[in-house]
Amino acid sequence: MGKLRHGGCGFVLTLLAFLLPCLAMASSTTAWEMGSWSDFIRGRFQGISLSREGRLSLAPKVETVFSSDQPVIWAVAEAPDGTLYAATGNRGRVYRIGRDGASSLLWTADQPEVFAIAVGHDGALYAGSSPDGKVYRIRKGQAEEYFAPHTRYIWSLTVAPDGALYVGTGDQGKVFRVEAAGKGELYYDTGQSHVTGLALDAAGRLLAGTEPNGILYRISAKDKAFVLYNASLPEIRAIVPMPDGSVYAAALGGSVAKLAQAANQAAQNLGGSQPGTAVSTSITVEAQSTGPGGEIKPPAAAPPGQPQAPASAAPQVSTQFTPAVDLSNVEKSAVYRINPDNTVETLWSSKEENVYDVLALEKQILFSTDLDGRIYGLAPDRRVTLVTQTNEGQTTRLLPSDHSILAATANMGRIIRLGDTPGAAGEYEAPVHDAGTASRWGSLSWRADQPAGCALAFRTRSGNAAKPDRTWSDWSDPLRDPSGSRITSPNARYVQWKTEMSGAAGATPAINSVTLAYLPQNSPPAVRSINVVTQTAAVSQSAKPATASSSAAYSVTVTDSADSSSTPAAGTTTQTLPRAAQQQITVVWQADDPDGDRLVYSVYFRGADETQWKLLKADLHDNSLTFDADVLADGQYYFRVIASDREVNPPASAREAQLVSAPVMIDNTPPIVTVLSAARAGATAHIEWEAADAASPLRRAEYSVDAAGWVPMDAADGVIDSLREKFVLDLANLAPGEHLVALRAADSANNTGVAKVVLK
Repeated sequence: MGKLRHGGCGFVLTLLAFLLPCLAMASSTTAWEMGSWSDFIRGRFQGISLSREGRLSLAPKVETVFSSDQPVIWAVAEAPDGTLYAATGNRGRVYRIGRDGASSLLWTADQPEVFAIAVGHDGALYAGSSPDGKVYRIRKGQAEEYFAPHTRYIWSLTVAPDGALYVGTGDQGKVFRVEAAGKGELYYDTGQSHVTGLALDAAGRLLAGTEPNGILYRISAKDKAFVLYNASLPEIRAIVPMPDGSVYAAALGGSVAKLAQAANQAAQNLGGSQPGTAVSTSITVEAQSTGPGGEIKPPAAAPPGQPQAPASAAPQVSTQFTPAVDLSNVEKSAVYRINPDNTVETLWSSKEENVYDVLALEKQILFSTDLDGRIYGLAPDRRVTLVTQTNEGQTTRLLPSDHSILAATANMGRIIRLGDTPGAAGEYEAPVHDAGTASRWGSLSWRADQPAGCALAFRTRSGNAAKPDRTWSDWSDPLRDPSGSRITSPNARYVQWKTEMSGAAGATPAINSVTLAYLPQNSPPAVRSINVVTQTAAVSQSAKPATASSSAAYSVTVTDSADSSSTPAAGTTTQTLPRAAQQQITVVWQADDPDGDRLVYSVYFRGADETQWKLLKADLHDNSLTFDADVLADGQYYFRVIASDREVNPPASAREAQLVSAPVMIDNTPPIVTVLSAARAGATAHIEWEAADAASPLRRAEYSVDAAGWVPMDAADGVIDSLREKFVLDLANLAPGEHLVALRAADSANNTGVAKVVLK
């Protein structure tokens, strides 16, 4: 932008600075813009990646390698010849997948879950069944019991360079070393409940992740270990040692930490189901458990003394996991790097997602989560890329294979392969946008790179329900003009867009930003309340006289024959004392505008016996108005406040609202106090008087003798509640001499009238 060279521009800029805040508050065209990582990550991805710079492009090509009929694939292992093995739940099955893609059922355990498998140097497959934890050795389709650690769970298996098998167990948190069938020994007792992960580092030392204290051990020999890291999260889920001595570890928290216990209860409840029956079960999970946090665990064995359900009769359970507590503000998972010098770096953490596995590649690490089965990439500079979204419940395992990546999922249990080139097509669905009120949609525009042969199309839909349902409109016809395509979806409060991408010859389009313009309906303001109060305002001695709030309306002198009186000296000037204050009325109101528009007010009044409103003041920006009470005669009045947003909206769309106050009594005139009779007889006196008010009922009466304190009085009928009341005063024990008796009455507006009686 060029520099401003003319001094006159300073005035223009000052004027704009004054006007812009007002203009910004008007109901004008609004833009919903998306162009960053935080904007796009909240949407739904189908074959789409999101770069760390916030660009949408086609994700790596995905193909399904294997699809089971089981809810979850717990573990995947690859043999040297490229054969894959997949361990599943909830039928305890192990599958074999050949390099040609052909799959077959290899073995079915007599327990419902197989959490861990490992391939030995001789090609044999080891599988651990749960919840009655045993390890089996499977060769040529034949399985034999290899080791029984007498624990409930087999969580992890790994094979040492010398062929020994390490077994991580729960619920006693022990690691066993097994050198041959039936020949195993306790290698290390962690003191934790579960050993949830095992791996061997470059030096051949065993790394063991545990739960519930999130401790990562480095076990160098039998009964000899060093705590490599104690995480702040309960469970070490995945361990990846690197050749340079560093270790990547994934830890997760307590949002699903008691799933094993809940699943066990569900299994008991389903014990009477018939074989082959598909049962959908909703499992409520508690936080802060003593079981492996975040592990999607099996139906455990029934407690001692209760019958076990036979494996052949185990129902197929489709689990849906619903957190029982709100953990939105608690860290749920993290990825760490433990350096060779034992210092620790937190590379990534989340309050929304549980991380399930980590895979180290040459230029980045990958990790998978339970939020729509996402797979992320993490570069050395710690910037994250969403590689792909499987749209399954969880992506449980990652492993490399022939210039590609394999990923296992849960809900449904599949194995997919991520290629090294973009897929042919993909779709991204933006989150729902709330315009705040019914709005008129404008145009959709976008900035994108579109190589030759690639295509981009956008669609929109709208509705008045917060979540898209059948009341929403259908997706529109494709929008293809990036500079601004007119939106044809019906006017509504909520709107959503999606894009359909297609690539060509390994190239992919890339979307940098998307803008949707709309004009919100101008909502009317609201006047919430009106309050009318009176107050006193000081006036000077020279001010114009006003109606008095109190007066000496009657003066009587009563002479007793036993007393003499005196007269003042002639020619003395009488001083008139000025009134110190006059009454004012303040009308106060509360009003607001849902669009944030600046409001202007008009205040009107009318008497209870009148039919037309009279303007008191227009074009007010404050929410109060004060005026002298004297301008209104005594009587009952109503006040009306009209709020309008006309100053910041075109006349055709400007809106207003109004509210009328409750009736307000204006009473500026004090009661008239009249002495009806007065008589003195020595030390006693009898006075009868009355007070009358034309506007409001009387509320209080008092008398004072010789300017002493005021003494309350009752009306002759016992209650002071009428426009006219009579009072009787009897005085006793009067001292000889002259006495002044003041009589005072007040009405509902606190106006007072005064009279006096002189007793001689």
